[in-house]
Amino acid sequence: MRDPSPYRVCFVCTGNICRSPMAESVFRAHAVEAGLDGLVEVDSAGTGPWHEGDGADRRAIDVLTAHGYEQDHIARQFRVEWFDRLDLVIALDSGHLHELRALAPTPHDAAKVRLLRSYDPDADHDALGGLDVPDPYFGGLDDFEECLEMVEAASGGLLDAVAGAVDAPEKGAENGAEKGAESATVEHASAADGPGAGKESA
Repeated sequence: MRDPSPYRVCFVCTGNICRSPMAESVFRAHAVEAGLDGLVEVDSAGTGPWHEGDGADRRAIDVLTAHGYEQDHIARQFRVEWFDRLDLVIALDSGHLHELRALAPTPHDAAKVRLLRSYDPDADHDALGGLDVPDPYFGGLDDFEECLEMVEAASGGLLDAVAGAVDAPEKGAENGAEKGAESATVEHASAADGPGAGKESA
């Protein structure tokens, strides 16, 4: 068994008011339902400081509430020093993936960064931007609903991977959390980038 400290997962988008808070809420609910409460810690952050101190976007809150998810969120920026205590850093699109891996102080830390949709078996891993969760910030409620659907579709695979890591003999993203994430390698992610990837507001 791995050491008894919680397995820590952080979801990261751009402004930490739309996609990553939604992913945090959904995955936390799934982890609790799976009996991993206390074994897994879930939070989120943004690659930039634009919304630090703000709550989640009202549309994100409305969609989460309508689907039975709870959230109590204050936006913050991801810090490089967090890598040391995190086991898995989940990027919401390929722009975030590259930015976070460039920020990582060691190859070991860079290997902790994964694309959320790499855990969705039905996602198109070969399409341009096929593993990205599009930014709903400039859209309407339908875009936030679509974002939630993508998050939910990937959360089951991510939960399986994290559950495997919790049971693994050693701590780290190299264990069970890599299962199902092969498509999130740096080489593959470059093919998933589109123009302006990672430039979204949330």
